[in-house]
Amino acid sequence: MIEVGNVLVHEDIVKENFVCNLNKCKGACCLEGDSGAPLNADELDILNEIYPKVKPYLTEKGIKTIERVGTYVKDFEGDFTTPCVDVNKECAYVIWENGITKCGIEKAYEEGAISWKKPISCHLYPIRITTYPEFDVLNYDRWSICSPACTFGDELKVRVHEFLKGPLIRKYGAEWYEELENQVAGS
Repeated sequence: MIEVGNVLVHEDIVKENFVCNLNKCKGACCLEGDSGAPLNADELDILNEIYPKVKPYLTEKGIKTIERVGTYVKDFEGDFTTPCVDVNKECAYVIWENGITKCGIEKAYEEGAISWKKPISCHLYPIRITTYPEFDVLNYDRWSICSPACTFGDELKVRVHEFLKGPLIRKYGAEWYEELENQVAGS
């Protein structure tokens, strides 16, 4: 583990290569899994607030799901997540563009309807955060559906933390990211 401030970063995040290859995976991470995307407590009110502006971007199935269960749910482990259409199906915020899943929240953001990009867990994927009272632990979530991203990352020689520079800065700040890079360069 690499310690940067009050964050422990698993070494795979700075050693393994990764670049999303949506043309290959079609955004499967938004379609499969045990539950929706993990949410931080501060994101729950944001989802409630932005939903009216995001709703026009969503599919009919997504809207029906959100209006039935809410803008977020508690999963089987008691954690807050985005709701899923049916059981273990796509996130209710999923939209489709040219056969590839996209995020309706992010689409609303890109078009200027809202000022919040999307849940940080989505933005940071394949990094998953485990939060403790005094520190966070960042782990690299390996999943077979992301093997095209690993191959593409190998081809481009881009490590996980480099690919996720923007989301890491969004979460922890530019100084934190600079310190991470300094530690990686020094090792």
